[in-house]
Amino acid sequence: MSQRALPEGRYSSAARKPLGRWVRWVLLAVAVAVGAVIAFVGYRNLGTKPIEAKQTAFTILGDDRVEVSFEVSRDQPERAAVCVIRARSKDGDEAGRREVLVPPGNSVVVETTVLRTSKPPVTGEVFGCSYQVPPYLSTS
Repeated sequence: MSQRALPEGRYSSAARKPLGRWVRWVLLAVAVAVGAVIAFVGYRNLGTKPIEAKQTAFTILGDDRVEVSFEVSRDQPERAAVCVIRARSKDGDEAGRREVLVPPGNSVVVETTVLRTSKPPVTGEVFGCSYQVPPYLSTS
């Protein structure tokens, strides 16, 4: 068997120089920094939330009202919170929305509210909760 000859000028005959020691350290530092940023973003987005709520029940009270019960779990029970509750119609549109004040108290609280709707509702749900209570809901 004969050895194949490589086409002239296509491949370099000079061997690649290895990376310098400082270039390796810089690349390692960049990789560690990128990994730290990814870990931080993942923790912020996937870690435990300071306040969470889930719907426990809903009852259709007619073509223009729905009653929603929900449970709020919070890590700072001494702070008031606000939860946005909404109703949806058969076509998926938001048919009603209400902000509910959750006063300071226990770390786990069950609340119930009635929403008026613009279309016949088929469900009621918790959209989300926050510690940023608007001034018009504040009791102080």
